[in-house]
Amino acid sequence: MPARTGVQFLNALRDKRALWLGAERVTDPLDHPALRGAAQAIAAVFDLHHQYPEDCLMPDPQTNEPIAVSHIIPRSKDDLRRRHTALRRVAEFSVGLMGRTPDYMNVTYAGFAGRSDEWGINGNEQGAANLVRFQKQLARDDLSLTHTLIHATIDKSRGHVPTGLDDTQLHKIEDTEHGILVKGARVLATLAPFADELAVYPSQPMPDASARHALSFCIRMDTPGLKFICRDSVAMPDNRFDHPLSARFDEQDAFVIFDNVEVPRDRVFIDGNLPVYNTVMSASWRGNAMQQTMIRAWTKLEFAWGIANRMADAIGANDPVTQQMLGEIWSYAELTRAAVHSGEESAYEYGNGAWFLDRRPMDALRAVLPYWFPRVNEIIRLIGSHNVLATPTAAQFADPQLRPLIDKYLRGAGDVSAQDRARIFRLGWDFAGSALASRNEQYERFYLTSGARNRQGAQMRADRTEANRLVDRFLDEPA
Repeated sequence: MPARTGVQFLNALRDKRALWLGAERVTDPLDHPALRGAAQAIAAVFDLHHQYPEDCLMPDPQTNEPIAVSHIIPRSKDDLRRRHTALRRVAEFSVGLMGRTPDYMNVTYAGFAGRSDEWGINGNEQGAANLVRFQKQLARDDLSLTHTLIHATIDKSRGHVPTGLDDTQLHKIEDTEHGILVKGARVLATLAPFADELAVYPSQPMPDASARHALSFCIRMDTPGLKFICRDSVAMPDNRFDHPLSARFDEQDAFVIFDNVEVPRDRVFIDGNLPVYNTVMSASWRGNAMQQTMIRAWTKLEFAWGIANRMADAIGANDPVTQQMLGEIWSYAELTRAAVHSGEESAYEYGNGAWFLDRRPMDALRAVLPYWFPRVNEIIRLIGSHNVLATPTAAQFADPQLRPLIDKYLRGAGDVSAQDRARIFRLGWDFAGSALASRNEQYERFYLTSGARNRQGAQMRADRTEANRLVDRFLDEPA
């Protein structure tokens, strides 16, 4: 089928998935006030493809039907540039606040299929073939896919991955007539209420784990035995004046329990094959998936700089300290843009005909963004000061007794009206200080692993050849 519309996406969410939000089991996100806004936002992303077909859609290589460009398997720099345009369109819709719009998993699985040779080692040819087949279905059915990657944290002293067999973590129980039976837990399924399917694939190697933990597959969200426990909602009522962001961009996160779940055989990509599990993410994943994640980050930083500027302008804050803080946010946005550009322009063939970005600038961004985003929020709150707390609501503006007083005493600098000032500072608070902002800051601190672990990884992977050459020039000189 061709690329779906928003209505088609929403209709598909009405299933029998076992998803809890608080004490309530939710069967239809549109019927729940805490989920309705984000469901409609994801639907708008599907509609966005049809509003900008020249940027967001392409013909399916086999059927010629229009599919999302985010499903493209890049075969050249031009393909990456084309994908960049589509990814930027989607990132701008939520100004980077929704980290798990469907294009994230579309890009990820296009990369997996493009490097199916990585999945087909050590006798895993059938698993690789299953993955390639699924990626085509993902594109043609225009599915919304989420994932759960991380082993549940019970005792950190035992490490981040299983040692031997840990029956609390996701593991295979047995083969069945039609597939495999799995049990255990994983985190964190962002977008769980708004996804059609759930993906499991490696996050990091497990050198000492039982092979029963080495699993990768995709299954429908309403598969029997699959249970999702959502965190507290940070969504607010759909009032775009009072809550311009948190009314629609809470993408939710869920703890996942596999309670004797049967995975169909043709949906299994890794079945106990530790050599594949421990290597498949090491070579090409970063160069591929980081294009989507860093375009999103760049877009979010640009928005942050824009709203910080508007806040400063609204109250005439043009002092040197404010200008320095604004310049700091700009530098983060510009460095992110430059890194994405560098990665794309230095792209190369990784093997099997697949082209991905130069990983070096992407690794550098992964190491610094967990620190930049909290600092950006701090700057916005410093610029906002008490003004983010002096923002009348839409209902107060509508009160005929209050309105003249608000217009007089809560107006902004120059010709900035009280209503415009309130909208600017409400937008800034929703981005940097609200419950949604707090969730998003926590998300960015640990997005694609913590900043500390990313720094360690960047150091371990970095090529020291040129740095050594510069140092050796002096060390090799005669004493």
